[in-house]
Amino acid sequence: MFLPVLSSNAYADFRVCNATQRKVGVAIGYRTKTGWISEGWWQIEPTSCKALIEGDLSSRFYYLYAEDADGTQKWNGTVNMCVSENEFKIDGVKNCFPRGFQRSGFREIDTKNQAGWMVRLTDVPAAPAADKAENKAGQTTMPPAGRQGAFTEEKRQG
Repeated sequence: MFLPVLSSNAYADFRVCNATQRKVGVAIGYRTKTGWISEGWWQIEPTSCKALIEGDLSSRFYYLYAEDADGTQKWNGTVNMCVSENEFKIDGVKNCFPRGFQRSGFREIDTKNQAGWMVRLTDVPAAPAADKAENKAGQTTMPPAGRQGAFTEEKRQG
């Protein structure tokens, strides 16, 4: 599930925080002037954060895919991009298999052109009452595939 949360902490980057009790591998996708890029894997320990993109964000939309170390819990979406089993940086999102890559569904993250953004990965989805409160603050939620888990998005003021 994705839950954007306003924060008073100032970061100008794209940061992912792992609020689960398991190590998580994260991949990001984004568009450049020359085309699409997907890259990963950032290994994020439980209850810690990593900046995937440092400095002010240059795009409004970024795409995120994550899974826990044993692959039983995934945070994903409907935008297909190429990934690899090992560390990767891949140009283009088409013809993943013929080029020797796998394909995974990434979740679109709308940063609303903010200088920074944070996504928090959690184990459980928000309760329905929390969903209503989050939507009032311009927040979205999405349950992941597999076991229950959640994404939380957070505007980072920079």
